[in-house]
Amino acid sequence: MRPCDPLLHLERAFRAAISKVSGNDPASIDPQVKASADPRHGDFQCNAALGLAKALQAKPREIAERIAAAVDLHGLAETPEIAGPGFINIRLSTEALAGMLSDLDGPELGIAPAPLPHAVVVDLCGVNVAKQMHVGHLRATIIGDVVARLHERLGRKVWRENHLGDWGLPIAMTMASLRRQGRDFDRLTLEDLNTAYRAAQLEARTDEAGLAAALSTHAGPHRVAELQAQSDSAGAAERDAKATLLKLQAGDAATVRDWQRLIDVTMKEVLATARTLGVKLTAEHSRGESFYRDRLGPAVDAFLKAGLAKEDDAAIVVPFADRERPMLIRKGDGGFLYATTDLAAVRFRVQELDGGHVIYVVDARQRDHFKDVFDAIRLIGWDRLPDGSRAELSHLAFGSVLGKDKRPLKTRSGENYTLAALLDEAVHRGVEQVQRRAAEADAPTHGLSQAELHRIGAAVGIGAVKYADLSGDPVRDYVFDLDRMIAFEGDTGPYIQYAHARIASLIARSGESEPAIIGSAFHPVEPAERHLSLCLLRFPGVVLGAAEQLAPQRLCAALHELANAYAGFYQDCPVLKAPDAATRLARLRLSRLTRRVLAEGLGLLGIDAPERM
Repeated sequence: MRPCDPLLHLERAFRAAISKVSGNDPASIDPQVKASADPRHGDFQCNAALGLAKALQAKPREIAERIAAAVDLHGLAETPEIAGPGFINIRLSTEALAGMLSDLDGPELGIAPAPLPHAVVVDLCGVNVAKQMHVGHLRATIIGDVVARLHERLGRKVWRENHLGDWGLPIAMTMASLRRQGRDFDRLTLEDLNTAYRAAQLEARTDEAGLAAALSTHAGPHRVAELQAQSDSAGAAERDAKATLLKLQAGDAATVRDWQRLIDVTMKEVLATARTLGVKLTAEHSRGESFYRDRLGPAVDAFLKAGLAKEDDAAIVVPFADRERPMLIRKGDGGFLYATTDLAAVRFRVQELDGGHVIYVVDARQRDHFKDVFDAIRLIGWDRLPDGSRAELSHLAFGSVLGKDKRPLKTRSGENYTLAALLDEAVHRGVEQVQRRAAEADAPTHGLSQAELHRIGAAVGIGAVKYADLSGDPVRDYVFDLDRMIAFEGDTGPYIQYAHARIASLIARSGESEPAIIGSAFHPVEPAERHLSLCLLRFPGVVLGAAEQLAPQRLCAALHELANAYAGFYQDCPVLKAPDAATRLARLRLSRLTRRVLAEGLGLLGIDAPERM
């Protein structure tokens, strides 16, 4: 597959020319070719002469002239022009531009396979058993899904890993509480579990400081009795929870059955939410903390044996030379921590899943935690793959979702938004928008059934939420504002979806057959045609860059730019009323290619691309 991006061709040509002029090894040369900021000066610009002038003891403009004379742009671009102190302006030939568009308009849209020797492991979602998904899970789920999609599109082996919090004392507390209530585990809902989880936390809460103060200040007997009863009750609840955990750890059949029921109820909701979001997440992608339980003790022992951990007041910690805080990996009572589980998980993902790149899509507040875990992994050498190479460990951190008051998003009652409620509202708003537009007699959706309008509206609502989240720098907080997100104008998901639908409608109204459109020749002559063409040709490079840099926002920006470029093209270059049949077909083919790229890009974001809106 030939590269469709003209930048790659130009970099190769100018790298060779600069090597001739400077005598430097081509592999060490940065040709400094970039897209031109002003299309009146050309499509691209080479700025290498300014940096070479001092080394070659000549004026930058003279160096630029020598590079321009040495570069071979035959069949690619017109004769380059020198501007200013030494800029080299390049304008692609119409024939070269048309040829690269033809190459792009193949089955793979110019995206060449870029396999890696080892798998990519993406830790995403990260829900806890017996707790409802909240808005924070939105980011971990959809960002991780897009990162996985990008790497899969490049032909790489990808493991999606939903690290399920399904083990430990909190789960045992919830089970014990439900059992004390005599609840039927076969009839539980996730809301029941969520309520029980919170109730169990309260049942085990004591006020020892309050009791001590009441005794020392000779508070009334009723107050002392109240605090003593609370302490006794909490102690009993904790003992019950620990006994339940011991049964679970021992494999008691009834306890394991109830535990599995909690997991099944939780995962039913998780997978339903994933389907609503259009996220590739199934039960086979979920590996709970329980999977690692037999690996925790050996992990701690390995650090002790390697001399990388030490005892500290009965606990076991891993010290680091460059920071004061050690990492606690076993508590004084013998209990393990999240850090212990993550150490075991990274080891498994590198050494057993063959993960050459392990990516954790987790809240930015966990930055220090993952720095400690990754550094500890490198200290002990568990990042080493079977072939001796070292895995790359990345924490793709994300910020918080805020309300319009710039505070963490809450409901009017002050509760955390459940993710299901948030998505229901987004779908409702999307359906409202689509139904309102369909009421207009000339709308493409006029006359569609309510079921079809609901399907399109759901795609718009979910697409709006996902695009708003994915289009910014992940580590930054963002304001959740459905009024802005759902708009069909501006930098929004619906704007890009609408651009796709408009093109689909245009092609349908043209009456031209698919073979006739595909069989026509590209002929990008007008400035708006050339600008649209250059935006299209950047797409393969954008996909590769977004994957390599873990930056879904790069893909979002490219799609928004492409939608804007098509709007300019549509305004300046009549398609259905083109001056002649050949131009009409050429512009229809350019439109069709734009529709394909928009659909592909939206698909990589996990966003539907409706044919009508």
